[in-house]
Amino acid sequence: MTVLLCGRFDPGEQEAWLAALGQACPDEVFVSDRADPRATAADVALVANPPPGALQGLPRLGFVQSLWAGVERLLADPTLPPAVPLARMVDPSMSAAMAQTVAWAVLALQRDFFRYARQQRAGQWLPGPQRRADDFPVGLLGLGEMGAAAARALTGLGFPVHGWSRTPRTLPGLRCHHGEAGLHALLGEVAVLVNLLPLTPQTRGLLAAPLFARARPGLHLVNLARGAHLVEADALAALAQGQLDELVLDVFAEEPLPPGHPFWLHPRVTVLPHVAAQTDPATAAAVAAANLRRWRSGQPVQHLVDRGRQY
Repeated sequence: MTVLLCGRFDPGEQEAWLAALGQACPDEVFVSDRADPRATAADVALVANPPPGALQGLPRLGFVQSLWAGVERLLADPTLPPAVPLARMVDPSMSAAMAQTVAWAVLALQRDFFRYARQQRAGQWLPGPQRRADDFPVGLLGLGEMGAAAARALTGLGFPVHGWSRTPRTLPGLRCHHGEAGLHALLGEVAVLVNLLPLTPQTRGLLAAPLFARARPGLHLVNLARGAHLVEADALAALAQGQLDELVLDVFAEEPLPPGHPFWLHPRVTVLPHVAAQTDPATAAAVAAANLRRWRSGQPVQHLVDRGRQY
């Protein structure tokens, strides 16, 4: 019962994971060094964006649990064993954090707080009219666990919420759209668009000039999913042309965002350093442990990735 922990970790992060996992799974043996001879005995791998090839040479590997919500990098690794089940991380505390970030961004846009922050830096006192939440419709791209949590938070604050997914979904209190026609309909309705989609070949580059052209002029855009969803040059052009009004961005094509990037100093772009919903080792370790116990006891594991859909 050996578990391999592997991935890309910040300083001290791996130790925090080992401590949390050891508490959540006291009967497991954790190995965090791929060169450790015990690693070849691992039948489970807990991974956090591991380098390509990290899961090769594990003859007993039977289950992979991602510690991150996104799995696109894992699926892009041609050496990932094709027959081994892979589960993504769905942590209620992470969904709650994302819902809080979405609510903050939408409220700040609805109440013009970003504009007031710019006025403060310019020494200006220019109060504007106060918009009502019920006159500020929100579009949510992605209706998974995080999208559903964000929708509940927004409807609780009085915002009309439109949701979009690739296939039909029904969620209480939402006008749900799906498919290409549904996306076009949503874009004509909403004042702010929040992206929480998984990154797939179909969604890569979705936030681009054709989408902006179909939206209401002056659309506010919030991207909290993946940097590759957004065509950055198109977003800057749309800002200049008035198709977009404000951008709130937590994710970027290159991270950290390079020095000198136009987003840094653009007056209508708010940059966050990929912190909208960070993984908490304590709560995520409990989720991973529960799935590990299900797999060991022969029960169905939760949140298995459909490799055809890529999420």
